[in-house]
Amino acid sequence: MIFTSFEFALFLPVAFLVYWMIPASGKWRNVFLLLASYFFYGSWDWRFLGLIVFSTLIDYKVGVSMLDSSRSRQKKLLFLSVFSNLSILFYFKYSNFFIESFVDSFSFLGMSFSINRLSIILPVGISFYTFQTLSYTIDVYRKQIKPKKELLEFAAFVTFFPQLVAGPIERATNLLPQFSTKKVFRYYENGVRGIKQILWGLFKKAVIADNCAEIVNEIFTNYNDESGYVLMFGAILFSFQIYGDFSGYSDIAIGTARLFGFDLMQNFNFPYFSRDIADFWRRWHISLSTWFRDYLYIPLGGSKGGMKSKIRNTFIIFLISGFWHGANWTFVFWGGLNALLFLPLLVFGKNRKNLGDKVTDRLIPSFREVSSMVFTFCLITICWVFFRSESLSQAFYILKTIFKDLFSKEAMVKLVNQLHWEYGYIIPCLLVIFLIIEWVGKSGTYALETIFMSSNKVVRRLFYSFIVLLISFYMATIESPFIYFDF
Repeated sequence: MIFTSFEFALFLPVAFLVYWMIPASGKWRNVFLLLASYFFYGSWDWRFLGLIVFSTLIDYKVGVSMLDSSRSRQKKLLFLSVFSNLSILFYFKYSNFFIESFVDSFSFLGMSFSINRLSIILPVGISFYTFQTLSYTIDVYRKQIKPKKELLEFAAFVTFFPQLVAGPIERATNLLPQFSTKKVFRYYENGVRGIKQILWGLFKKAVIADNCAEIVNEIFTNYNDESGYVLMFGAILFSFQIYGDFSGYSDIAIGTARLFGFDLMQNFNFPYFSRDIADFWRRWHISLSTWFRDYLYIPLGGSKGGMKSKIRNTFIIFLISGFWHGANWTFVFWGGLNALLFLPLLVFGKNRKNLGDKVTDRLIPSFREVSSMVFTFCLITICWVFFRSESLSQAFYILKTIFKDLFSKEAMVKLVNQLHWEYGYIIPCLLVIFLIIEWVGKSGTYALETIFMSSNKVVRRLFYSFIVLLISFYMATIESPFIYFDF
């Protein structure tokens, strides 16, 4: 089941009521959460529950065994955890990629060679829970967290259903201890704040992302027949689609977890208000970018050493990040392109220029701020073309057509006509409303957290009613699966 489905609309209130009816003392709340999470994940394909159970038992046993072991034995145990988890991930996610790349390399040399693809179904969310369990064993090895002796609590941590299939990728240091604490339901902290974040996540996904998806799919499918301005329109809509889709999932996940008394990390911090590429990557998919920073970038040497090592480490991180997103050369190229755009900031020491959570305190941004945000958004949108395309040739064709028609009046007229007769103006209007709300609410961890909080109850309720009405009227008729379920 997905967060925007009717099944989840039934599952969540039942799980919520049962959870808080169970006495806080004892282990039964964790038992219920574990069973509810298995049910939630098994609704996709129950056969893959075995993978989660296997990963849970391996990393639980590794963690406990590290407790009284020598350092050399701990290294062997850590290797066992890393090897086991990554082997499963590589088999299910990358087997066919390497087979096809192997065959293509022979074709490139003019030799005929063929191997049949493996009939492999990608388990939903495998990249997310694999990285989450890996962070636990690595943190235990680093002595940043003590091994969890209670298997039930550890299993509940691994399978916690709000963030199981698409993050945030939680650290054991933050989430795992929360399964040991007694929880008391607080009306505002758990109920109101949780519902508000779920509401905003639902708006992002069902109104913004899914409506954009219908047009994006049509444009990218028929890209050979579209003008440059139409392709540009499709690329811009995809930028909003993937943001609304993924950050919408994160908001629903964080809000749902809050209903059960759990605090998950912020995963998006208004990334399209970024002022440069480095600022964007501090705000986009924070749980993954910080994972790579802490478990790969820093161990490689991070920003220490000379410029060559900094550049090398940066490219490694971005290329692996691209490969993590999917078994296609388009994702690898997407990662490399982001590294190239990051490179000038790194070389000239500007990559930490725009640190800080806030974009600006001003309601009306300056011309310089607007220019930097628009320029950064344009660069990111170019990168998203490779992310969305089925092949590198498709991505290059789309970008070539966009730049070729940039000053074409005929191409502009074609977009205007398609907006008028085919696409309509509803989605551009919804995007304007969305951006205004995001900008006004940018001081919070999500847009609805602080917006109108200083106003009276009538104003706040009217505003929330407005959001509900938008969802009711403009919720996409075609339900699209979350993009990151494929990763």
